[in-house]
Amino acid sequence: MTTHAPQAGQSVTLPTTLNEAVAALTDMPAAVPVAGGTDLMAAVNSGQLRPAALVGLGRISEIRGWQYQDGNALLGAGLTHARMGRPDFAALIPALAAAARAAGPPHIRNAGTLGGNIATAAPTGDALPVLAALEATLIIAGPGGSRREIPVSHLLAGVEMLRAGELIGFVRVPLLHAPQVFLKATGRTGPGRSVASVALVLDPARRGVRCAVGAIAPMPLRPLDAEQWVARLIDWDNDRALVPEALSAFGEYVAAACIPDPAPEPDGSVPALPPAVLHLRRTVAALARRALGRALS
Repeated sequence: MTTHAPQAGQSVTLPTTLNEAVAALTDMPAAVPVAGGTDLMAAVNSGQLRPAALVGLGRISEIRGWQYQDGNALLGAGLTHARMGRPDFAALIPALAAAARAAGPPHIRNAGTLGGNIATAAPTGDALPVLAALEATLIIAGPGGSRREIPVSHLLAGVEMLRAGELIGFVRVPLLHAPQVFLKATGRTGPGRSVASVALVLDPARRGVRCAVGAIAPMPLRPLDAEQWVARLIDWDNDRALVPEALSAFGEYVAAACIPDPAPEPDGSVPALPPAVLHLRRTVAALARRALGRALS
């Protein structure tokens, strides 16, 4: 669970059930939950964090798998990226599996968990735009066996926060049985932190397109107007056909919505975007265009 031994006097609790973990956090308000520890232990080892106590979640088997529930997949928060990247999971939620496989090198994928990705809420978290596009719901475990549900977007945006003694127990994801794509751009070849990422899912039952852009802002961005615009252009009754020009236009629409032009100057002129920002906008446009093209192909 850690790369360094706990400091003297630091307590480590290893519960075996979700309710036991919540009880430990309730009894020790200063304790910090840890699962894979890929972000937490980096902060500890760099001296940025010195938790008084740790509550390890690695022995809680109930949150390390998934099950079907009323047309949804109920995913345990302890699922590792490596487990989500396997073929059986990819057949269930392809975009989340693709994000898990792109999360980093093997040692990160083997340790990092879905719940940790959400709780840390780092802008570069690869699972976050996928969960936003899928409109996933979090099941939060609280004291006394209580459970409450919140949209994942509410937690990521800070609209609702985890309360004292609460843990993310499960993630409910609608099973759309339709194409979904995750793409990311990194600053170097091979697995690495996202410079920008795009998750896109089709919802044929509602004749909708859902898109989320990650890594370019503190939380995933949903270009709702672009989603609605392109959904009206798709011929849902004819193999989801779309004219090629609309693909490029969609990419530009998404990029402009997420990285808008600067506000006009008092004289009415519009300043040019800095070259680095302009490059990022072009990257987002390319990712969105390719994601939609793959989903429709």
